[in-house]
Amino acid sequence: MIKISFKQGTLLIEGNVRVPNAVWDERSRNFRALALYYRDITDYLKNSKILFEDEVLDLLPCPDLAAAYEASGKKLKLRDYQAEALVTWGENNRWGVLVLPTGSGKTLVGISAIAGCNTPALVVVPTLDLLEQWKKQLEEAFMMEIGKLGGGEKKILPITVSTYDSAYIHAETLGNRFGLLVFDEVHHLPAAGYRSIAEFSAAPYRLGLTATYEREDELHSELNRLVGGKVYEKHVSELAGSHLAPYRIKRIAAALTDEERKEYDKCHSVYTDYLRKTGMILRGPRDFQKLVMRSGRDPEARKALLARNAARELAFNTESKIEKLKEILNKHREDRIFIFTEHNRLVHRISREFLIPAITYRTPAKERNSILEKFKEGKYRAVVTSKVLDEGIDVPEANIGIIASGTGSKLAYIQRLGRILRKKEGKEAILYEIISEETTEAGTARRREEAVSNRKGSGRSAQENQMKTKSGKENQIKKESGKESRMKKEKNLGGGSSAHV
Repeated sequence: MIKISFKQGTLLIEGNVRVPNAVWDERSRNFRALALYYRDITDYLKNSKILFEDEVLDLLPCPDLAAAYEASGKKLKLRDYQAEALVTWGENNRWGVLVLPTGSGKTLVGISAIAGCNTPALVVVPTLDLLEQWKKQLEEAFMMEIGKLGGGEKKILPITVSTYDSAYIHAETLGNRFGLLVFDEVHHLPAAGYRSIAEFSAAPYRLGLTATYEREDELHSELNRLVGGKVYEKHVSELAGSHLAPYRIKRIAAALTDEERKEYDKCHSVYTDYLRKTGMILRGPRDFQKLVMRSGRDPEARKALLARNAARELAFNTESKIEKLKEILNKHREDRIFIFTEHNRLVHRISREFLIPAITYRTPAKERNSILEKFKEGKYRAVVTSKVLDEGIDVPEANIGIIASGTGSKLAYIQRLGRILRKKEGKEAILYEIISEETTEAGTARRREEAVSNRKGSGRSAQENQMKTKSGKENQIKKESGKESRMKKEKNLGGGSSAHV
């Protein structure tokens, strides 16, 4: 008789039989496999008509979650796309990733999946803010105490919410206690370390939720193995105006001063000349990492990298961006505004010059929550931040977003757009991008735009991409004869990569 048991994130297969995804363990003199493959291995044994004793799952005692959800009075009717997504997931044996825009109700989909599976569930989230949001909504939905793993707390209950960090730490001991794993912002899961949460778990059901499936490092391909890959997708443009706020995207051109232009061209030439001289073509993050590694042993590579960074700083922090920002803020005095930047330096400058509260990774949690609460109440009309509000912030009052500087990351772009798309009566959202003219920011913005403009169903009715000068004339990123050759040179050097702009 074959016996399968759970041992610290792995399956111990006792008996002289080889099964898929298992390797021989000389120490135990048995085959072993990652707990991830529990369902595959048991299906194989059943289909092969091989008798086996299953001692893997030791699920937490769990009440009838479906009945609890019904009795709570908090059960909400799913929107058509939410119901369709869950049906598709169910048809895939309750395994896979649902890609839905920020503000489209991913949490409700997750709650419905938990009730439908009616088995102990571990919900994994990237931030403490999201942990508290999920915990609160789960408590309301099931009228029961919800476990918490993270922020210095460890209370394991039939439904538990954990941060990725804490779930990773306890993966070996929790791997057989839950029948369902729900990964919110599942694009985090393929990261080194985090993937062990899925690998060390025997949970037969897995649900991934995200607005941004693809990763810049292409590790999203790992999701097929870890949680089942993408099984359903809806795009921002398909839900805008119906289930999300209608929106427009406006680009505002900011010209470098003569002095800034001279310095930018000088620095950028050092960088591109090195790439051309060495024959390096940067197509993505992996290629850029090769340049970073080379800079550790090659002084010329280091000089090129520093020049590249200096050029980016000039593009991100040009004086005219502050003027353009001032114009936008004056235009939207009655609106609620999020300002996004790539680096803290610009955050603090904007905060000082416009007396706008700032949130960075260094902002204490208590102060951060106070700022957001006052923003929701209307006591603050604007907040400036660098990256930390890209995920997990629910502020339906926000209707204007301003990207003062950013990378080509489509993930960050969609998350930032999502911050202003939550539906509210009479609301129209506008996302401004302030872009330095004739710099690599132009290409960066074009790549970001692909995150929404190249998706199924998108169109100018959903987006309005403009470049306007102060006088109101249409103004595209200029391509003067001298600059055209430079743009062409950048393209030949792989200048379209988000890795190096």
